[in-house]
Amino acid sequence: MNPLHPNFVTGFSDAEGCFYIQIIKDSSYKTGYRVQAIFIIGLNIKDITLLKRIQSFFNAGNIYTQDNKVYYKLSSIKTLSIIINHFEKYPLRTQKHADFLLFKLIVEIINRKEHLTNEGLQKIINLKASLNQGLSDTFIKTSYPNTIPVQRSIVKNNQVYDPH
Repeated sequence: MNPLHPNFVTGFSDAEGCFYIQIIKDSSYKTGYRVQAIFIIGLNIKDITLLKRIQSFFNAGNIYTQDNKVYYKLSSIKTLSIIINHFEKYPLRTQKHADFLLFKLIVEIINRKEHLTNEGLQKIINLKASLNQGLSDTFIKTSYPNTIPVQRSIVKNNQVYDPH
């Protein structure tokens, strides 16, 4: 089987991928919250072969099934750097690129261990407020009432790449 083309992986991720920041109440952390950055693609179980090929392309991540769905997930900082490097070299073309830029900033904050401080956590929450659907967790909204969503990038260069 031929390896996947990097532009295919980017295009498929543009359509089906999700950059997600999970903030979980956890009293073992000084801030009271655990932060996890996640890249995930979810498909119908019948498309598991494609997700296995994407996993093989990145040589990282996990595949799991739930109900009639299959998911490819990366959440460790090491594997997220692989994804970030890929999308910097082969940029997303839709508004998902704006989510990627916010996600990348959050991963950088986590890499610097700033998420372990209240100031760093507030930075992440401000970024998360502009990512995807924004803040959905009422508890975080009430715990961090000073949250100010950051300016979200506008993707203007959405030309389709044609390698031929």
